[in-house]
Amino acid sequence: MPSDPLVLAFDTSAAHCAAALVSGDQVLCAKLEEMSRGQAERLMPLLQEVLTEAGKDWPDLDRIGVGIGPGNFTGIRISVSAARGLAMGLDIPAVGVSTFEAIALDAPNRVPSVAAPRGQAYVAPTAKAPYLATPEEVLSLMEDGALATAQPEILAIQIAKIAAGKPADALPAPLYIRPADAAPSRDQAPVILPAGQS
Repeated sequence: MPSDPLVLAFDTSAAHCAAALVSGDQVLCAKLEEMSRGQAERLMPLLQEVLTEAGKDWPDLDRIGVGIGPGNFTGIRISVSAARGLAMGLDIPAVGVSTFEAIALDAPNRVPSVAAPRGQAYVAPTAKAPYLATPEEVLSLMEDGALATAQPEILAIQIAKIAAGKPADALPAPLYIRPADAAPSRDQAPVILPAGQS
C-alpha cells in the first residue's frame, strides 16, 4: 500500500511566514512567525528548519503546497515564486491552495473571509465568485456569525492537507481579487538587445 505523500506547504499572504510538513493526517512539523516585513528573506531558512526538525530533506518531498491568497500582493508573489522554483528544482508538483479553501476545510458551512484594507474583506460565499466586501457587508456578516477567518497557526497545515489531494495540473498562480494599489511605472521600458549585441 503506498504511503501518504510528504507535502511541504507554506504561506506568506498576510503578516506572517507559515510552513508545515505533513504526511496524511500526521503533522511532522509546523512553524508560524508573525511579521509584517521580511518574508522573502525568512521563507527559505524557515522551510529548511521545518525539514531539519522533522528529520527530512528536500529530496524526500513528494509535493509542494502554497498559499495563493487573496491577501498581501507582495507576500503572495513571494510564496508562489518560491513554490514554482522549488517544484522545478526538485522535479515535483507544486499545488496552489487559496486561503478560502484552507478556511473552508474546518468551517464548511460558513463564508470564508480574509481581511482587506480599510475595514473591507475578501469573501467567498458558496456558489458565488469571491469579491471584495464593503465594511458594512463585513459587519453584517459578522453579526450573523456567518464569517469564518483564517487561523494563521494552522493555515500551512490546512494548505498541505488540501494540496495532497488536489490535481497538480498547473503551476500555482496568485489569486488577486482587486487590482494593486501601486500605480504602474511611467518610465519607458528598457530596450532589449538581440543576443550577441551589446
